[in-house]
Amino acid sequence: MIVKNEAATLPKCLNSVRKVVDEMVVLDTGSIDRTPNIAQQLGAKVHHFKWCNDFSAARNAALKYVTGDWILVLDADEILTQGIVPQLREAIARDEYLLINLVRQEVGAEQSPYSLVSRLFRNHPDIHFDRPYHALVDDSVSAILTKEPHWQVGYLPGVALLHTGYQKSAIAQNNKYAKAATAMSGFLATHPNDPYVCSKLGALYVETGKITEGMELLRHGITVAEENYDILYELHYHLGIAYSRLQKYPQAIAHYQAAIKLPIYPMLKLGAYNNLGNLLKAAGDFNGAKTAYATTLKIDPNFVYGHYNLAMTFKALGLFLDAIASYQNAIALNPNYAEAYQNLGVVLLKVGNHQDSLTAFKKAIVLHGRYNPEEAKRLRQGLREMELM
Repeated sequence: MIVKNEAATLPKCLNSVRKVVDEMVVLDTGSIDRTPNIAQQLGAKVHHFKWCNDFSAARNAALKYVTGDWILVLDADEILTQGIVPQLREAIARDEYLLINLVRQEVGAEQSPYSLVSRLFRNHPDIHFDRPYHALVDDSVSAILTKEPHWQVGYLPGVALLHTGYQKSAIAQNNKYAKAATAMSGFLATHPNDPYVCSKLGALYVETGKITEGMELLRHGITVAEENYDILYELHYHLGIAYSRLQKYPQAIAHYQAAIKLPIYPMLKLGAYNNLGNLLKAAGDFNGAKTAYATTLKIDPNFVYGHYNLAMTFKALGLFLDAIASYQNAIALNPNYAEAYQNLGVVLLKVGNHQDSLTAFKKAIVLHGRYNPEEAKRLRQGLREMELM
């Protein structure tokens, strides 16, 4: 791990691995909080590194202290899921793997809830990180595979890492956008045909409102990505988002459809199917939307937004009993889902179940009261006007 001022998240992270790994190497890049002490107390070997605005340089410095045969790389805002441990042990016991990709879940993310990350690899002398931001070992692994073709790259199909760092509060707090844009622009200047940096910087530009610059980079990325399907997916996916922002929905739909046709791990396509469903629903193609949302739930039955969006589609189609069941599924997975309670209340009212409808509305008011007081007030007023309260 490389860390800086991670006292809040580090204990959870290290506790998730301390009984799984043989050693924990933590490279501190200049913390002014208790991060180094916490790492030591939890049994990590702590080393220090002067930060130089280059994530790869720091990660490569950390690699020098590792003594094990295999390396698992974590960030402080990630934890290893315990359910993946038996698969992980089995995979590293095999002789053929050089690198094993892991599925990471973005906790609380409505967009792209899953990604594949290259974080588990052999302690091979030629494996090193490249790129100053979004540091990866993939380039060095590709070079090794060319010279030593007996190696293979594998992946573990279950969710291995849970990541909280892409939640809006965390991004704002750490000023992540500005740091990322600066580092990636510098790399792009010397690597203009790198599809990965086109994807990441293009997506960042779209996210921060520089849509034209972002789209230009994403389109260029598609022309140079060749058969790099995971990156092609990201490029099409973020173009889908960009066209949606510009309200050019047919083009957005076309890019999401191109993304889901690519031969990549189905879990990674969840965001494209969900966004495609949203656009089809907005265009009045409720059956198309229903198919897209149903596909998200085939991929991941615990995808809360899939259940909620499917319920909204059933509601629009007048299939109220199906809608009720889907809202209840969403609520079972997220008991604090105010909008699901609110819409459940609407549908229960439509089928004449006034008592349960009122219960659902009251629950929605309580939850909105915590997070969205204006909506709670509006809903309470609406119920009074209908003489339900």
